[in-house]
Amino acid sequence: MDVSQSVDPGEYRLQIDGLAAALRDPEISEILVRDEVALSVIQWSGVDAQEVSLDWTQMISPSHVQLFASAVERLPRAFVMSNTAPAEAMNKALRHFDRAPDCTRRIIDMSGDGTPNAGGEVRQMRRAAERAGVTVNGLAIEGLGRAITNFYQRSVITADGFVETARGHRDYARAIRRKILREISSVFG
Repeated sequence: MDVSQSVDPGEYRLQIDGLAAALRDPEISEILVRDEVALSVIQWSGVDAQEVSLDWTQMISPSHVQLFASAVERLPRAFVMSNTAPAEAMNKALRHFDRAPDCTRRIIDMSGDGTPNAGGEVRQMRRAAERAGVTVNGLAIEGLGRAITNFYQRSVITADGFVETARGHRDYARAIRRKILREISSVFG
């Protein structure tokens, strides 16, 4: 979850509430439990600004999904006034899989509203993900046009990944629901 300086407090709240609502969606919740999907949340921003805000939690009952969604809603923002360094965020996420439960498929959900203004080469991290067998999907939060979507398509997502576009932060809830449903449906449906 992007918490760089381009994300104001209201936009942060829209992301948090949108993710929690998507997890509580009956269709998504049912699949998460049925397939015992493990979830984690990393907030990211600048070069030295990545935080595992919620560690791996396996969804083995509806109450696990509800508790995780509630924890998402209560997440304090990890960083303020920091750059946008998606390569470092991807690196943190890849290393975080070392602590993950054994999974059939590993996916990084990269969401953001900007292109890099700090950090390393994003395409290099995408190649590292592909070598590790990790899928990277993107949720591009657009202002005007398709600049973020195009950046995610060219540089962020893996060959087996996709980009979902939110038309601004107010559209985040719809986009994250659609994105999660598409991810878990493509794996199991």
